[in-house]
Amino acid sequence: MPNLMDSFQLKELTLKNRVVMSPMCQYSATGKDGMPTDWHLHHYTSRAIGGVGLIIVEMTNVEPNGRISDYCLGLWSDAHRDAFKPIVDAAHQYGAKIAIQIAHAGRKAEDAPEPVAPSAQAFDETYKTPRALSENEIAEMVQTFKAAARRAVEAGFDAIELHGAHGYLIHQFLSPYTNTRTDRYGKDRTLFAKEVIRAVKSVIPDSMPLLMRISATEYVDGGYDIEEAIRFSQILKDEGVDVFDVSSGGEGPIGSRGLPGSHAGYQTPLAKQIKQALSVPVIAVGRLENPVLANAVIGNEEADLVAVGRGLLANPYWALGAASELQLPVEAPTQYKAGF
Repeated sequence: MPNLMDSFQLKELTLKNRVVMSPMCQYSATGKDGMPTDWHLHHYTSRAIGGVGLIIVEMTNVEPNGRISDYCLGLWSDAHRDAFKPIVDAAHQYGAKIAIQIAHAGRKAEDAPEPVAPSAQAFDETYKTPRALSENEIAEMVQTFKAAARRAVEAGFDAIELHGAHGYLIHQFLSPYTNTRTDRYGKDRTLFAKEVIRAVKSVIPDSMPLLMRISATEYVDGGYDIEEAIRFSQILKDEGVDVFDVSSGGEGPIGSRGLPGSHAGYQTPLAKQIKQALSVPVIAVGRLENPVLANAVIGNEEADLVAVGRGLLANPYWALGAASELQLPVEAPTQYKAGF
């Protein structure tokens, strides 16, 4: 049976193990320019030294007003591309592969003067009411994703993840709760996601995996369930998504703060259902920082990869410690081998 430290192949990308660093916002970009800093360099490099197979850089936004906050990262200029290169090079130097999650926050862009969304509905009473995008603006938005993907390739990233979860723009188009349009983007709620996928695929190498984080169910009346998520994920797979990173929530209460609770592995059954229904590689995420549980998810073939979030915030060397606890080969740097 496979285990957490086994290698895994994604197209032509070989990961040394099944441990993924989940994308987690650091809110540490400089000023309002969205540039990565020394914090990001050390933050991600330490996880590469710590044995992570695939690092996914936090939600990085395709335009300034698409950020959750003014302190979130951006990839809307070549200067951003160049600032990411040292981070990519450092991850590679220490044996990790590195992806970047590109996104637009849509109606959840808290610091945008005027957020945009599929429909003019605020997230709640504390958020600004967004302006509904016109079809021409949607076409322009697709091009911003395309440009960000091109820059990610030029920066040397090994893979790209589209953020289609947690109530951000792609998710907003997919959800009947937030997309009440009557035009073609409302009649086919997958259309925006399909156009983004096609645009991104046109500028990345055929060998590069395209990941997509999805919310596999919504915890809100009027939202979708796992059955609908399976249906639209099949469509997105057919468009070119190679791996689904399976989370949940975002339009109603976030899963870890509302239903179904925050017990260990609470989202793994969703990943398993996507994997079985679509015969596609999946990443399980959500309270999987216990190495025995993470290894069981892989060994039971519920998911192909395990994303760890808070566990890697608490311990940059989580992957090395997990391998040691599981009595699996520990690929520690020479300088650290005495510790294992």
